[in-house]
Amino acid sequence: MVGGGITGLAAAHRLVERSRSAQFPCDLVLLEAAPRLGGVIRTARRDGFILESGPDAFITNKPWAVELIHTLGLGERLIETSPTQRRTFVARGGTLHALPEGFFLLAPTRFWPFLRSGLLSWRGKARTALDIFLPRRRPRADESLASFVRRRFGQEALTRLAQPMVGGIYAADPERLSLRATMPQFLDMEARDRSVIRALRRQQSNTASESQADSGARYSLFVTLDDGLQTLVDELSGRLPPGAVRLSCSVAGISRRETCWTVHLQEGAALEADGIILSIPAFQAARVTRKLDAELARELEAIPYASSVTVNLAYKRSEVPHPLDGFGFVVPACEGRSIIACSFSSVKFARRAPAGYVLMRAFAGGALQPGPFEWDDHTLLAAIRRDLEDLLGIRAAPSWSDVSRHPRSMPQYHVGHLTRVAALERRLERWPTLKLAGNAYRGIGIPDAILSGQTAADALLEDLGSAHAPKWAETVTRPPNHSCAERDSLL
Repeated sequence: MVGGGITGLAAAHRLVERSRSAQFPCDLVLLEAAPRLGGVIRTARRDGFILESGPDAFITNKPWAVELIHTLGLGERLIETSPTQRRTFVARGGTLHALPEGFFLLAPTRFWPFLRSGLLSWRGKARTALDIFLPRRRPRADESLASFVRRRFGQEALTRLAQPMVGGIYAADPERLSLRATMPQFLDMEARDRSVIRALRRQQSNTASESQADSGARYSLFVTLDDGLQTLVDELSGRLPPGAVRLSCSVAGISRRETCWTVHLQEGAALEADGIILSIPAFQAARVTRKLDAELARELEAIPYASSVTVNLAYKRSEVPHPLDGFGFVVPACEGRSIIACSFSSVKFARRAPAGYVLMRAFAGGALQPGPFEWDDHTLLAAIRRDLEDLLGIRAAPSWSDVSRHPRSMPQYHVGHLTRVAALERRLERWPTLKLAGNAYRGIGIPDAILSGQTAADALLEDLGSAHAPKWAETVTRPPNHSCAERDSLL
């Protein structure tokens, strides 16, 4: 196993659990280049605050994360978002406007709140409503989000609403983002119902129990763990066999000889294995597989990535003039600000800040605004403070701040992404005991990452054969030029 983020941990856990249930030995080794497990998931505690430097929640309508958490016995530690203040703001000028009630990612489902909103001009609102009367387009294999929104709802809806809402999820350029790979339901709505607004209204009427106060993100679907998502990382790593994890262990490449894999480490040693799961970013998987299969490496390297930065800021509540009557805000790129979004963490989830304080998480970077990621901490914090002063009225310096950078952490699902993934999967048929897993392929969220790891583990076990007792990885102290059978006779 190469890679100890949430995908690799889910895969490793699946391998261990299935090997126990099938009663065959599994000599698992998990190699992680970083000095810690968890990847972008990292929770810290400081002065009574709970800080998330990466994701802070996941959705429940994709069940794989919730199912794993219950399997681990952590179900009672799941918490939902606050039942009040479930709304999002969107910046326009120096003002935060509440996203209209019933607005879902790209389109409104309730007309009166939408008409009263100050986010769009009257012309922009009329153009958005035209979706009700527009004909459907012939089904296409793929289309960019910008193309879809522009033709269904108009340019203003794209610039002022869709781009910041989707940018907060994918950190992507909507002109290049594949709708089929990210939000295929909207293409399906058009094909089935012709009007996206009509389809959303009908969908909402079928789920009448959903709070009407929820807008945009459907916050009732979001959950986390009471002490932060690091709890999940710690529980998964704690259930791996003793000695299975090797931290600060970088992989230089992999090779294949007869039925045996060799994993070449940067330090010069090597491991041999019957099967490998690469749960690392696609560009790293490309580097590792380049000598093995140049075509596979080229396909992997073609998946682009964006970098992001998260800044946690602590304030006294008295220093924040804004009522914080929501979960946060997003900022359209056309506003020209440094931040793309800000979450009011201590409003969104309980116990994130001590009494009398608030915790915020500001986000910068992404495909459309890569510049701030490259700034030094002083320049970045100064820019974020200017934005927070303009939008929230905060003039005071934070009690403290914490900057977390995530270089090349967000895979970009460009138009044609699913075609590329299908080509990768066909190419991998040449190497049945080599599996790819992670957020670069079929979903970026925590549930998708967990499913990817579990699916890779299941597929590897199937290809190895349940009757085979795999030597998952054993250290080789000689040049790795012998077959696995020769190795067994030598050790």
